[in-house]
Amino acid sequence: MTPDIVTRRLSIFPLTGAVLFPGMQLPLHIFEPRYRALVGDALIRDRQIAMIQPQRPVEGAPLYRVGCVGRIGEIQAMDDGRYNLILEGTARFRLVRELEVTTAFRQIEAEILDEDEDETLTHAQRGGFEREARAFASSQGYAVDWGSVGRLDDRSLINGVSQIAPFDPASKQALLEAGSLAERCELLVQLMQFYGRHDGGEEIVTLQ
Repeated sequence: MTPDIVTRRLSIFPLTGAVLFPGMQLPLHIFEPRYRALVGDALIRDRQIAMIQPQRPVEGAPLYRVGCVGRIGEIQAMDDGRYNLILEGTARFRLVRELEVTTAFRQIEAEILDEDEDETLTHAQRGGFEREARAFASSQGYAVDWGSVGRLDDRSLINGVSQIAPFDPASKQALLEAGSLAERCELLVQLMQFYGRHDGGEEIVTLQ
């Protein structure tokens, strides 16, 4: 018999294109009243906010199935009630159901996903990724400190590139949902090859 999954109640910030990965940081400027309320509530409780993308950029749209919990790190509260903050990714989660609430912000029931913190890439996977990353950066005209890149551990490298790469929201979501570090690395290579074949003109490239 399958054991019951353990779930948590999470307050969410649904924002298209804003994808947070475990171990990474996401700067946010909070100005809407409902999300100012979300931050205020998080500061009173556990300083945690769950980032998840809506499936469409419209009010009340259905949510994707996987997001990432973030902990509020640095925060600046402004006199008019707005916030600037840094959200630090702690763990991915899988949406179980959305809750009916009276708060201005949406809340969900979610399962926190286990991560294999000890997983690393093989030398071939790491080398292949770095070669593709160099080619992609060159094709896009990006200046990269490759010495610093080479000193990153595998998880920081793959999650970091997944978060900052200029891919469409559906591609970012696919990266977040990848079940292992190796799978995310493989998908990143495919995405860099796919996007690198386009010259950044008017055509919009997506995986949808």
